[in-house]
Amino acid sequence: MKEKDDNQEIENQDILQDLSEQGKTDELLEMFEELPTMDVAEFMEEKPLDEVIEYLKKLDLEDQGRIFSDFSLDLQLKLFHSLDRRTFANIFGQMFSDIRADLYQELTKEEQIELLPYLSKKVREDVIILSAYPPETAGGIMTTDFATIFADMTSSEALAKIRNDAPSKDMIYYIYVIDHSMVMKGLVTLKDLVMADPKTRVTEMLNEFFVSAEVNEDRESVAQKIEKYDLVAMPVLNSLNQLVGIVSHEEAIDIIRKEETEDMEKFMGIMPSENDEEYMSTSSFHHFKKRVVWLVSLAAIGIISGMIINEYQSVLEHFIILAMYMPMMAATGGNTGSQAATVVIRALSLGEIDDKDWSKIVLKEMRISFMLSVCVALLTYFKIAFLSFHSLLPEGFTMVHIGGVISLAIAIQVITSAVIGAGLPLIVRRMGGDPAVVASPAITTIVDITGLLIYFSTASLILGIS
Repeated sequence: MKEKDDNQEIENQDILQDLSEQGKTDELLEMFEELPTMDVAEFMEEKPLDEVIEYLKKLDLEDQGRIFSDFSLDLQLKLFHSLDRRTFANIFGQMFSDIRADLYQELTKEEQIELLPYLSKKVREDVIILSAYPPETAGGIMTTDFATIFADMTSSEALAKIRNDAPSKDMIYYIYVIDHSMVMKGLVTLKDLVMADPKTRVTEMLNEFFVSAEVNEDRESVAQKIEKYDLVAMPVLNSLNQLVGIVSHEEAIDIIRKEETEDMEKFMGIMPSENDEEYMSTSSFHHFKKRVVWLVSLAAIGIISGMIINEYQSVLEHFIILAMYMPMMAATGGNTGSQAATVVIRALSLGEIDDKDWSKIVLKEMRISFMLSVCVALLTYFKIAFLSFHSLLPEGFTMVHIGGVISLAIAIQVITSAVIGAGLPLIVRRMGGDPAVVASPAITTIVDITGLLIYFSTASLILGIS
């Protein structure tokens, strides 16, 4: 399905490009109105700034605002600085309210002050109110582009009010029912109103049971609710249960994508940052800054591994074969710890488990890792006993003997790595931090250290070498 969508997008871009090269401006403008807005915005993104401005001028104001909303932030800011304030204000007023507020927050205080006098009273109040909410809250991502009706209206009166309010066609599926103080009473769908008898009262079709978000609720929680209940949009209420905005499913998808990207970056030891651009658009130095902190920190901690090897140098001198299986020990521990961390962090993020269940989670991972350790230990034992070079052993020892020691050490490493991988995210979560921060690189470094201690201490105790 995605491949089909990608092919359609390429085809749309080719059509627009062909019309542009042939100078068929009128046909090109008609295609701007017919094709998905995002395809049109992507086409314009590739054009010189003055050409983009010319295209915009030939469109009606509503289409200008619709397409402008899908431009990248970088292009939006370039157009702000290139257009006169009145022209920009006209386009700005037609943008989707949530995107408009995001753009407004990117302007400097001086630029905001310059723009405000050119905005209509409604747009001015709207952008100031939306910009006041922290971006990580429901208020920071909501839009005021929605339709409201009163419970005592008839179906015919409600439809007339909706036409008069003229909300975006993308936000008109749910119609929110309020009283005259904006307190939300429930909702109906546009289908309900259209199919009902014109004289039927809204109260007769009112759905009083609805899912809503509180204005200061975390945006990730809001997105999860929209996903869980499969909603087109979710109303946002203040402490007085007054309707102040809605969050659309498109916004929820963006939030989930951003949160997943942020978690993935943390999981791989990359420092997340706000307003990250695409890979090729981000400077090499910016990539460097995101990666260097964790990489250098973990490399410094990794020095401990060298100290452990130095401490057990006499064991390595007697049993060179131990050095051959150190990479296997480290890889097995790192993989086991990362697996445990991944499933625990995912379960935490989906709300399937809570850090209060830590004892049950750790015990479960111990049971799982015990079964894994048996499999890995048996494989290791047969590999060492039957495939290793006997010439590497000192007199008096056999491969069966050495295989048992290394297999036991690896089995213990698998169990401890799983406990560390599952336990560290839970500890961080319990302390109020983000579990993803202690994921893959951090856990790999820690289990490398514990693995070496287990490996050499087991060999030293059983083989009698100090």
